[in-house]
Amino acid sequence: MTIQRLDNQIIITLPASTDLEGVQRLINYLLYKEATRDSKATQEEVDQLAREVNKLWWEENKHRFLPQ
Repeated sequence: MTIQRLDNQIIITLPASTDLEGVQRLINYLLYKEATRDSKATQEEVDQLAREVNKLWWEENKHRFLPQ
């Protein structure tokens, strides 16, 4: 593995034998960090939003999982 800093970028080179699933999880985490870096939301606010979204999703989709 090599890590290089060029101008305003970081370049990571991995061997082809690297576990792609693990690499994808790392990329997803880095995308999350980039997307939320300027967020002023607290963890409590994020948790509340997640509960609201989950509740709404369940109300819209429970018919797919529960017998009629």
